Amino acid sequence: MTIELLPDHLINQIAAGEVIERPSSAVKELVENSLDAGATHIKIDVEAGGVKLIRVTDNGVGIPKDKLALALQRHATSKISSMTDLNSVSSLGFRGEALPSIASVSKLTLSSSFEHSLGSCVGVEQGSIGKIKPAPIQSGTQVELRDLFYNVPARRKFLRTEKTELGHIEKLIRLLALGHPNVAFDIRVNGKSKAQLASAKSTENHARRVEQICGKAFLENAFYFEQRVEGLSLSGWLASPTFSRSQPDLQHFFVNRRSVKDKTVAHATKQAFADVMFHGRYPAYVLFLDIDPHLVDVNVHPGKQEVRFRDSRQIHSFVHRCISEVIASTGPGHEKVVDAPFEISASPYSESSGFQARAGAGQAYKPFANPRQTGLGLSIADSREAYASLIDRSTGDASAHVDEFDGDIPPLGFALAQLHGIYILAQNANGLVLVDMHAAHERTTYERLKKNWDDEASLRSQPLLVPIGVSVTQAQAELAGSHGEIFRELGFELDRSGPESILVRQVPAILANADVEQMIQDVISDIEEEGHTERLRGEVNEILSTMACHGSVRANRRMTVVEMNALLREMEKTERSGQCNHGRPTYVMFSIEQLDKLFLRGQ
Repeated sequence: MTIELLPDHLINQIAAGEVIERPSSAVKELVENSLDAGATHIKIDVEAGGVKLIRVTDNGVGIPKDKLALALQRHATSKISSMTDLNSVSSLGFRGEALPSIASVSKLTLSSSFEHSLGSCVGVEQGSIGKIKPAPIQSGTQVELRDLFYNVPARRKFLRTEKTELGHIEKLIRLLALGHPNVAFDIRVNGKSKAQLASAKSTENHARRVEQICGKAFLENAFYFEQRVEGLSLSGWLASPTFSRSQPDLQHFFVNRRSVKDKTVAHATKQAFADVMFHGRYPAYVLFLDIDPHLVDVNVHPGKQEVRFRDSRQIHSFVHRCISEVIASTGPGHEKVVDAPFEISASPYSESSGFQARAGAGQAYKPFANPRQTGLGLSIADSREAYASLIDRSTGDASAHVDEFDGDIPPLGFALAQLHGIYILAQNANGLVLVDMHAAHERTTYERLKKNWDDEASLRSQPLLVPIGVSVTQAQAELAGSHGEIFRELGFELDRSGPESILVRQVPAILANADVEQMIQDVISDIEEEGHTERLRGEVNEILSTMACHGSVRANRRMTVVEMNALLREMEKTERSGQCNHGRPTYVMFSIEQLDKLFLRGQ
């Protein structure tokens, strides 16, 4: 066989195989072109799951008549013109492959009007670009493709049912709409309106878009936050840890409004939730990272579904810190009790659980505080009197405990009684609070142990009486030697004892009884993969968590009202106090309105 150049039509079909996997891939490319053209209103028509028809119409800037045919040629684009542009891509598309690739596997018609000029159109079939003709389009661009994969039967044979392909298209449009709230979307399926998403001009309107796409329950349990530092900005909605999922289906991450899957961010988020997420569950979030385009490479995946950060360690640290701060600061006092009857669920961690009723409904993130709460339930004076009257006189003067609040009812209210030796029943300004006393005490003890550990850095390391040898590869031994500072920060002292061996002379004191050899190998693997490690922090936290669990009050331990209130006040000033160390809720809250609905009052 001789070496010959491939014909253009075959080149385009090969490119289509990389970019156009199914109908939703074509929709993605066309809608991204519309967004890059500055469209504020995009209409998508689909028939037969996108196989029979896909039509995308926008009100963007349009394409001049003399450029229509050029737009259908491979690597023709208005989005980059030099290597400098390629190193700082800010548009969603940029390679100039979408239209010719799609045209090579469908019957495509491109119509456009540039700056409200007379509309024109051009068709493509079997790789041949037709003549430019007048078209009844007044502004923007319309791309219509019919019979997708009609000339690639092998690809068409692997498509799923119409319902499945439509599901992929709808999921794709939801992601694009989530990342571009200022754009209105109209979706029609088989000639009937499927969804209409109005444009959002503010954060409040953006929240409505989030609710439409992610669901009302997500928004009711999510906190909105914004963090900016050193040219980086992270914002979005972070759901309460108690609003967990059985799978990572509500994890949306955008880089400069581009939806991507990124291992660095996924790992940082997982680490941030490690202390508060119930095992086997996944957090829910919608996050937007804005970064200088020079610091991120978007040209690493054919479908532009992944990116590469120039400094992934910086991004990991920034995302981890932001999310950790939000989680740490969303405790008692930040809840918004929803106006809905409490629903009993078979599993307290299911998506329909009543535990969702206590998280903040799209609230803005604020520093932790004990805000004044009035207007619902008992008056402040009545509640103070009730608190004082219940305190055991033998424990001391009640007035001293009540007066410290200076007229405010604290977020978790005042303790009224202990139920079955397990729960604390309290009353706050909104209604009723139930606290799992062991889970709550476990969290407050755990956070105190972590703080003490962090404050005693000089006591972390312990020399080994007999150094431990660890067998590694030559590359790993070299990596451990070149990252000695990281190991010293973690409390280790290492020496290279051979080409493929390391000698451990000193370890963190709290981990002296752990499997040192396995720990060193795991840390090296983390550094190889991520450039840093959080493994030791996790190991230390696991031990501290066990200590906190064994040192916390147990069930059936009788507590006085003073002790119960002391625990409530400790919860209010402790980070992450909404969940125990294992991710279980420490308390639930019921508004007066919820209780009234349970008893059909006013109906």
